[in-house]
Amino acid sequence: MKALSGFYYVQTPERLVECKARGRFRKDGISPLVGDWVTITVERGKGMIEQILPRANSFIRPAVANLDLLVLLVSQSIPVTEPFLIDRVTAIAGNQNVPVIICVNKSDLQSEGSLAEIYTHAGYDVVTTSAVTGAGVEQLKALISGKTVAFTGNSGVGKSSILNRLAPDLHVLTGEVSERLGRGRHTTRHIELFALPDGTFVADTPGFSSFDTDQMEVVLKENLQYAFPDFAPYLGKCRFHDCAHLKEPGCAVTEACRQGLIEPTRYESYVKLYEKAKEIKLWELK
Repeated sequence: MKALSGFYYVQTPERLVECKARGRFRKDGISPLVGDWVTITVERGKGMIEQILPRANSFIRPAVANLDLLVLLVSQSIPVTEPFLIDRVTAIAGNQNVPVIICVNKSDLQSEGSLAEIYTHAGYDVVTTSAVTGAGVEQLKALISGKTVAFTGNSGVGKSSILNRLAPDLHVLTGEVSERLGRGRHTTRHIELFALPDGTFVADTPGFSSFDTDQMEVVLKENLQYAFPDFAPYLGKCRFHDCAHLKEPGCAVTEACRQGLIEPTRYESYVKLYEKAKEIKLWELK
């Protein structure tokens, strides 16, 4: 349920148990993640994680496992979320077949805008919310009901504020956004799963900035095209079967982009991510 300073808080049928992890996990290069199913032993009220059960999925940032859904909070007001930041997160989730909801928060400051249009066009579920007025919160609540989800996004977009709207009894700490810097303070210092009354588990995760994208996992260039759902109608229709969708003649993806069927910012993000992926050596991943 929570990971903090080398301690792991595991929910059993009876109670929440503070645990440490066996040293062999560190030797194997594995760490327990929030969302993991584990087996533990308990002695004198303290627990020890003995086994991490197989994961359906796992992420580096946010460091969570076994998600049914990722909720990516973004904003068109202070702080403004860059499309590349959104596209990198959605590509990582798409590579693991984890659905994404784009939650455009702070509609009380700007009710209409391009982010909602871009990602609706790209085929994502988009919800427009306001943590101040409560607009859109019930729609979001219905979409996540009964699932294990993580809220992620750049600092200051209102993750904790929206979580407080979903479950006011939690009293999650929130912070102010710096008008000078245009970004929020990192009020969430650790990752924790919160249980909502309807069987939903929500992870509130530390916010990140555009500089933190280098800490995220990289989708291999061979897989990247499949992590963009808006590319799907055009895959397999290029002149060359091994088309990278960059400057090749007869590329169906670039043609769709020219026709306005794919959003320009989405394609620009694909190119940037492809260039990053080209730098990865396969032997580094072993």
